Amino acid sequence: MIRSSTNLLRMSLGGLLLASVSAPSLAFAATDQQPAEASAAAEEAGLGTIVVTATKRETDLQETPIAISVIDPTVMKDRHVQSLFDLTDGAIPSLRVATFEARQSALTVGIRGIVPFDQNQTARDTGVGVYVDGVYLGRSQGLNAALFDVERLEVLRGPQGTLFGRNTEGGAVSIVTKAPTGEFGGRFMGGIGNYGSYNSEIHLNLPAFANIALKFDGVIQHQDATVKNPLPGNYGWNYYNRYGGRTSALWKPVDGLSVEVAYDQAKDENTPFYSQLVNYNPTNLPIATLANGKLSCAAAKCINPLSPLVVVSGDNRMKVADIGVPQQLSVDRTHGVSSTIKYDATSNLQLRSITAWRGVTTAQWDNSGGAHRTVFAPNALFSRYSLSDLTQHQFSQEFQAVGSLTNLDYVVGLYYFQENARESAATPSSNQWNADGTAYSITQPQVFGPITSSNQGWAYGSRFIQRDSHATAHSYAAFAQATWTPAGMDMLHLTVGGRYTRDKRSGALTMVSGVPTPWTFSFDNDRFDPMATLAFDMSKDVHLYAKYATGYRAGGANDRSSNFGAFGPEKVKSYEVGAKMDMLDHKVRLNLAGYIMDRKGTQIDFDHVDTSPTLANGAPNPTFNLHTEDTANAPGTSKIRGIEADFTTNPIDGLTIGASYAYTYTKIPATPNPQLAGNPLTQVFVVFTPRNAASGYIDYEVPVSVIGGDTKLRFHVDGNYADSMYSFQNEPTKTDSSFIVNGRIALADIRMNDHGQTFTVSAWSRNLFNEAHIYRRSAANAATLGDYANFNAPRTWGIEGTVNF
Repeated sequence: MIRSSTNLLRMSLGGLLLASVSAPSLAFAATDQQPAEASAAAEEAGLGTIVVTATKRETDLQETPIAISVIDPTVMKDRHVQSLFDLTDGAIPSLRVATFEARQSALTVGIRGIVPFDQNQTARDTGVGVYVDGVYLGRSQGLNAALFDVERLEVLRGPQGTLFGRNTEGGAVSIVTKAPTGEFGGRFMGGIGNYGSYNSEIHLNLPAFANIALKFDGVIQHQDATVKNPLPGNYGWNYYNRYGGRTSALWKPVDGLSVEVAYDQAKDENTPFYSQLVNYNPTNLPIATLANGKLSCAAAKCINPLSPLVVVSGDNRMKVADIGVPQQLSVDRTHGVSSTIKYDATSNLQLRSITAWRGVTTAQWDNSGGAHRTVFAPNALFSRYSLSDLTQHQFSQEFQAVGSLTNLDYVVGLYYFQENARESAATPSSNQWNADGTAYSITQPQVFGPITSSNQGWAYGSRFIQRDSHATAHSYAAFAQATWTPAGMDMLHLTVGGRYTRDKRSGALTMVSGVPTPWTFSFDNDRFDPMATLAFDMSKDVHLYAKYATGYRAGGANDRSSNFGAFGPEKVKSYEVGAKMDMLDHKVRLNLAGYIMDRKGTQIDFDHVDTSPTLANGAPNPTFNLHTEDTANAPGTSKIRGIEADFTTNPIDGLTIGASYAYTYTKIPATPNPQLAGNPLTQVFVVFTPRNAASGYIDYEVPVSVIGGDTKLRFHVDGNYADSMYSFQNEPTKTDSSFIVNGRIALADIRMNDHGQTFTVSAWSRNLFNEAHIYRRSAANAATLGDYANFNAPRTWGIEGTVNF
C-alpha cells in the first residue's frame, strides 16, 4: 500500500493543491491597477479574483504558482473565527491547529504533516512560521490572542525557506491586517451567546491630517467554562477572556513614500481543556485490595483501585468535573510595535524596511487532570498543577527591494532576528486523598520549613522549581528570488530563488528538580535553501506549475530534559506540481496539487510523567509529578506524501458551493528512545495529521426587497471532517475521527440612513450538532490507571449586531 501510493504520486503529480477555502465571491481590494481591473471583470463573470502577497508583491492567487489558501473577513464571520484556535475544526484541511497539552495558551500549528509535538520551549523553534504584517512570531505562547481587524489570512503550504526563512519547512501562516484608510469610518460589533459569552469590537478610521491617517482597533472576547469546577471560588475548564487594542498610523509625506507604525497590546486569560479518564484498567490487571488504609496485591503486579469519587467517562464529554481542584487563570500578555517603510525609488523599484519589537509573557496555571492522570493511594497527594512563567522578547529587521526589469520580476533582501526567552516551572500537587478515597482535601498553597518536592505549594515563593532555563537566539539571512518570462513566450515563467541563513543560539538549564545545574547549550549553523518553479499558462484561466523547494527547522535543546539535551536541525526537500483552473466563464474553480516531501533529522520528543506518589516500599516518591522529555533526531528519511484539492462553484447568482480535500501520508523511521535503557528503536508518529481531511461549505444570499437598499439575507453552513490521528509522537494511540458543522444566518447591510450607515444582525453556531470527539488521547498510564483524553468544545451559539459607518 505504501509503495503503490508513493509510485502513484510520483507518476501523477500533474495536478493538485487546495488554493483557497475562502468564499471566492468576495474579492480583496487591490492596490495595483492590473489586479483591480481583473477583479472587476471576474466579478461580472462569476467567481472573483483574490489578491495575495505571498511573493512579496500583490498577485492574483490563481496566477501565483504557490499552494495558498486564503481566509477573508466574510469567512471569519461565517465561521465565528475569533482567534487561531478556532481553526482547529479543519477549515483548511492541511492546516492543523491544536493545543499543546490541553492548554489554550500555547498552540501547535502544522501544515502538510510538519507538526511539532512540543515547540513551546526556550531553545527550540516552530515548523510553521506565523507572521503578522510580515513580522515573525517566535513563540507558541501568545498565538491564541484575539485577532484584530484582519484583511486576510494567507496559508502558504510547503517549504517557504526562500522568502520567509527558517522554521517554515511546513509552510507559513501570514496574517494581514487592515491599514488606515485616511477617511472617517469604521464599524462596531457586539454579541452575546451561551456559556455566558459576549464579544465586541470597534474599528475606527479617522480622516487624514498632515498626510497622517490614524486607525484604532479594540477587541473583547469572553466565554465562561464549559466544564464546571465543583471547588467553590475556582475556575472551570475551557474558559477564556481576551481583550486588546491596536493603534496604527500611516504617514505619506510625499508621493511614493509611506511610513506605517503600529502598536498592539493584548491579554488572554484562559483555562485548559479538561482531561478525562476514558477507561480504567485496559490491560486487565488484578486490582489491589484496600484494607485499613493500605494496599495489598496477591499477584505479581496489580493495578491500584479507583476512588469511588472518580468517574470513568468513556465517550462522554463531562459537563461537571468529579473532583474539585484549584484552577486559576493562565494569563498571556503580548505586545509589539512595528514600523513598515515603503519608498518607490523608481517606477519599477520599491524599497522596504520592516522593523519590529515584540514580547510575550505567560503565567501558566494548568490543573486539568484532577484524579484522572494519577493513581489512587491512601492519603496520597494527587492532581498535578503545572505552573510555568515564560518571558520572551524579540527584535527583527528586514530590508527588501521589490522590482521589475524587462521580462523579470525580482525580490532581494536582508533579515535579522534576535530573541531572549526565559522560563521556570513547578508541578506541585493540589489535592490529597483520605485513607479510602471517599474524600479529599486541598493542600495548603503556603508551606512552612524548607521547600522540597513533597513540601511545596503553588503560590509564588512556595514553589519547588522543577526547571529553570534561558536561551538567546540570533539569525542572519540574505535572500533573492526572481521570475523570468522569456520575450515572446508570455505563457512561460521560470522562478528561481535562494536564502542563506546563519543561526546562533546559546542557553543554559540552570535548575532541575530544585538542584542548581551546570548544563549549557550552544548552536551555530549556516544553511542555504534553494527554490525553483516552472509555471505554464495553458490559457488565461488554466495555470500549471512544478516546484522544487527546501526548508529547515533550526536545532535546539530540550529544556524539559535533565541535562538540556541538544538535537540537530530538520531538513526537508519538497517536490510539488499543481494546476489552478477557472472554467465555465469563471463560475467553476478547481485547484489541485500533489507533493512529495523527504525530511531528514526529524525532531522526536519522548516524554514521561512519573504518576506514582509512593515508591514500592510506601515511601514518598521524590520524582512524583516530574515531567521529563528528551528530543532525538530520527535516523534516515521521513516520508510525507500528499494530494490536495479545492473545488468552488457559483452556479447561480447568490449561491457559492465549495469543497476541499487533503490526503496526507507520513512515515518516520524508528528512532532510538533516549529515555529507555540501551536507547532501543521505537516506532514514532506525526501528530495531529489525519490521513484524510475534508471541508465543505454552502453560502447563499438573496436580496430582501421589502427592506430595500442593498439588504440581503445570507445563509452559511460548513462541515469539516478529519480521520483519527496520533496526538503523541511515541504512542500508537489515536484520537477519534471528527465531523464539525458550523452555521450562520445574517440579515446584512440594512440601510440606517442616507449617509451610508448600515446594520447587520446575525445568529451563529459552532459545532452546530454538538458532536463530541477526543482530539488528544494518551495511553501512557494504561498499566497503572487508564487512558486520559481531552474532548473538543461543545456547541456554542450566539447573536451579533454590527454597525458600519
